[in-house]
Amino acid sequence: MAIVKMKKLRLAVMARERKALLKDLLLLGCVEFSEPTELEGEDFAGLERCASGELGTDRANYALLTDAIKLMDRYAPAKGGFLKPLPEAKTDSVLDERELPADLAMAEKVTGKAEEIRRCQSETARLETAVAALEPWLPLDVPLNFKGTEKTVFATASLPAAAGMEDVDTALWAAAPEAQLFRVSADKSLNYVALICYKDEYDAALEALRPFGFNLMGPGEYSGTAREETKAASERAAALAAEQQKLAGEIAALASHRGELKLRADTISTKIARAEAEEKLMGTESTVLMQGWVPAEQVDELSRVLGKYDCAWETADPTEEEIPDVPVKLKNNRFTRALNMVTEMYSLPAYNNVDPNPLMAPFFILFYGIMLADMGYGVLMILAAVIVLAKAKPRKGMRNFFELMLWCGISTTIWGAITGGLFSDAPLQIAQILNPDTTWQGLPALFTPLNDTIMILIGAMCLGFVQIITGMIINVVIKLKRGEVFSAVFEEGTWFVLFIGIACLALGFGNIGGVPVVIVIGAVMLFIGSAKGKKGFGIITGFIGAIYNGVTGYFGDILSYSRLMALMLAGSVIAQVFNTIGAIAGNIFVFLLISIVGNALNFALNLLGCFVHDLRLQCLEYFGKFYEDGGKPFKPLAINTKYVTVTNDN
Repeated sequence: MAIVKMKKLRLAVMARERKALLKDLLLLGCVEFSEPTELEGEDFAGLERCASGELGTDRANYALLTDAIKLMDRYAPAKGGFLKPLPEAKTDSVLDERELPADLAMAEKVTGKAEEIRRCQSETARLETAVAALEPWLPLDVPLNFKGTEKTVFATASLPAAAGMEDVDTALWAAAPEAQLFRVSADKSLNYVALICYKDEYDAALEALRPFGFNLMGPGEYSGTAREETKAASERAAALAAEQQKLAGEIAALASHRGELKLRADTISTKIARAEAEEKLMGTESTVLMQGWVPAEQVDELSRVLGKYDCAWETADPTEEEIPDVPVKLKNNRFTRALNMVTEMYSLPAYNNVDPNPLMAPFFILFYGIMLADMGYGVLMILAAVIVLAKAKPRKGMRNFFELMLWCGISTTIWGAITGGLFSDAPLQIAQILNPDTTWQGLPALFTPLNDTIMILIGAMCLGFVQIITGMIINVVIKLKRGEVFSAVFEEGTWFVLFIGIACLALGFGNIGGVPVVIVIGAVMLFIGSAKGKKGFGIITGFIGAIYNGVTGYFGDILSYSRLMALMLAGSVIAQVFNTIGAIAGNIFVFLLISIVGNALNFALNLLGCFVHDLRLQCLEYFGKFYEDGGKPFKPLAINTKYVTVTNDN
C-alpha cells in the first residue's frame, strides 16, 4: 500500500564474527549491502575489501549442479508438469552443506556421461559425413587407397555433369591414347570418374582433361573399398547409437537423485549470496565495516540479531543527496500486490514518490473487464487462475500474474453480465438452431457493444477523464508534501479551475454579465503559471504554448480512452462473426466446432491485446500525470531458492 521507509545502516564488527553475522543476516533477510564507496579513498587507506575466496568455486559448482539437473530433466522428464508445486524444505536443510561433496560428485558423474554422449554424437556426425562422401564410389570395386601399379596411375576425380563424356574421351585419347576414363556414378551436378593411364602419359592426360572441369578427388584415407568402408562406418555408427542409448539410460537412472541436486543447488545459491555480500565489506585484520539499507519497520528485528555480536552500529534516514540510491520496496496487500508485475514492467517508483499499485489497481482491473467484457472468457480466466494458484502454488512474479488474471477475470465476467455476452451471442445462436421459431432475444443486457456504441464511447472517455483527474490530484498532494505550493496551484490547480469553468458553461451558469468568470480566473492562473521565470516576449509565447500543450495534451489523453470501446466492440464482433458462420449449417455440432475454434482464437488475441492497451493507458496517460520512475529494487541478503520452497524461516 506504500513505499517502505528505509534506514541507512552502518556497522562495525569483529572480523572473526563476520561469517556468523552474514549467516544471521541471511536468515533475517532484511539488509541490503551497498558498495562501500564512502570507505574508499585516501581517508581510509588502511581498509581493504574483504574476499570470501570461495565465490568462483561456488559459482562453478552451482553451474555444475544446474547443468546436471537440466540433463536429468532432458533424459528423464519429471512428472507433474506445470501444475506441480515446488518441493518443500526447511531452512536448516537448505543451509546444510554436509552432503554437498557427495552431490557434487553425483553431478560430475551425470555431466561426465553427457560429455560421453556428446563425444558419441560428434563421432557419429563424422561417420555420417564420411558415408556421404563414400556414396558416389560404392560401385567402384577397388580399394580406395589404390594409386596404381609400377607403370600405371589410378586416380579418382569428378567432372561437371554438363561436360559431354564423348568429347572428354576424344580429348583424352588424343593426348594419351593408352589412357582410359570410367564413369563410376553421377548425380545432378557431377560425374564421378576413375582414370587409368601410364605414368608417362599422366601429365598429358591431366592437361587434356582440365578444360572440361576435371578435378582430382579422393574419398579419404581408407584401406578397403567404398562398400567395405561404408559397412564398417555404419556398424560403428550403430555401436555409437547403442552406447548413447546406454549412457542416456544411466543418466535417467540417476534422475532419482534430482531432488537432492536441486536442494544442493539452492544451498550453493545461498553461499553465493553470502560471498557476494562479503565482497562488499571493507576492513582490517581485526575489524570489518559494512553499510547498507534496512526497512525502518524491521530495525527492531535487526537490533535483536546484532545484540548477539561484539559490534557497533547505527541507522539514519537517507539524506536528500542519497535519495536516488535508496532501494525501493513496495508494501502491498493481496489485492494490490498483483499489480507489482505491471509496475515492474514499467519501472519502480522513485523512493520519494508514491506506490502506484493501490492507485492503479481499480482502474487497471476495471478497464480490462470493459475491454474483454464476456462472461465466458471471464469464467475461463477465473478457472485457470484458481487452478494454477491452488495446484502449482507459484511464487512471486508468477503468482502475481495469475492473481492479476483472477481479478481481471472477475471484472470481465461482471462486464460480460452487464453487456449480455457469453462467448458473444452463442446462447442465442444455439437457441435458434435448436428451435428456429424461438422468440427469445438472448441474455438480458443493460447495453450492448453493437447497439450502444456511442454511449460506450462517451462512457469510456468519461472514465478516462476521471482517471486523468485522479492522477492530477495525486500530483497535487505530492507537490504540497514537498512544499511546491506554487507549482501545485498554478499547474494542476489551473486546469481544475478551467475544467470547472467549462462544466459551468455547458450547464448554463457561472456567467456574470455574459462573461464566464470561472474560465477567466483559470486563464489568469494559466498566464501566471506560464509566465514564471520568463521575461518580455517569452511571457506571451509561454502563455500560448501552455494553452496549446494543455488543450491538445488533455484532449489527446482523453481521446486515447476510446480504445476501451474499440476493444469491447472488436472482441464482440469477431466472436459473433464466428458464431454466425457456425450457425449457417443449422447443425449444432458444426456450430460448436466452429464457435469453439473461433472463440479460442478471439480469446487468445484479446487476452494479450487488452493487457497491452490497458498497460498503455496506465503507463502513459495515467502515470504521466504524477509518476516518477527510476527506483532501484530492494535486494536484501536473503534465502532466495529456485528449486524448493522454504517452509520455515528461523
